[in-house]
Amino acid sequence: MPFLPFTFSIVGVQKAGTSTLQWMLNQHPEVARPPRKEMGWFDVDGATWRDADHSAYGIKHARPVHIALGDATPRYLLMPGSLERMREQRPDMRLIAVFRDPIDRLVSQWVMVRDRQPDKAPDWPEMMAWRPEDFPTEMPPQFVGPGGRARFMRASGVIRGYYGGQVRHGLSVFPREQWLFLDFATLLAEPNPTLDRVTRHIGVGRFKPYPPLKRLMAGSPTIAGTPPTGEDLMTLARALEPELAEYVALTGLSVDHWTTERLLTGELDADEQAEAYARKAGLA
Repeated sequence: MPFLPFTFSIVGVQKAGTSTLQWMLNQHPEVARPPRKEMGWFDVDGATWRDADHSAYGIKHARPVHIALGDATPRYLLMPGSLERMREQRPDMRLIAVFRDPIDRLVSQWVMVRDRQPDKAPDWPEMMAWRPEDFPTEMPPQFVGPGGRARFMRASGVIRGYYGGQVRHGLSVFPREQWLFLDFATLLAEPNPTLDRVTRHIGVGRFKPYPPLKRLMAGSPTIAGTPPTGEDLMTLARALEPELAEYVALTGLSVDHWTTERLLTGELDADEQAEAYARKAGLA
């Protein structure tokens, strides 16, 4: 059985259907299944990266029918240096990024981490606290040193929604023709046409038949914590407004249906939206 290197990567974003998309692609007869969904190959610390055998980034026992293999690690788009490492080792990698409304995404992440670690995970005020002016393409000084990567990940809730900066940086590392940008809502509403775009992008045939749509990692647990306020949501929306504009300009995707955009235009009432989030988290 021949060795098959990874040929495509779902690089972002967290809580935007990356598990669902990876599961569906793994049902394709020409796509080999990876050892695990998130390989985490390119976002490791420096010592781990230097010691890694990069020729082993793949699977050893691919079947002859397999021509594609995917690594779905949504941290790659976030973690400084990850895409540069990927370019160094896999310059021909096909890249996929799925985007979701940034406030919906942040709330979903907050609910997830509070459900998993109620005594350790950051509560809402901490989740929205760090809002730098631009997306960091290098590790910020306050996160350099022992424990810095973990502190960066803990603080990074809002910047995970800095989509304009993320796309701009991604396009500076890999050429546009290697990128496919997708909208989470479109993936859920139109899974089959979306899969046609993805299979064409990664170089395999169309699905026959299409796999069912499964909302993996989705849920609405009841958590303990401090729910967002309407004022919080408007603070975030205003901070994210330039990111949305750049994201639209670079990807051509619409954000008219996103919560953040609807808050900014006044289509949604911020206090009512905050109450909806609180109910979803079991806090109202």
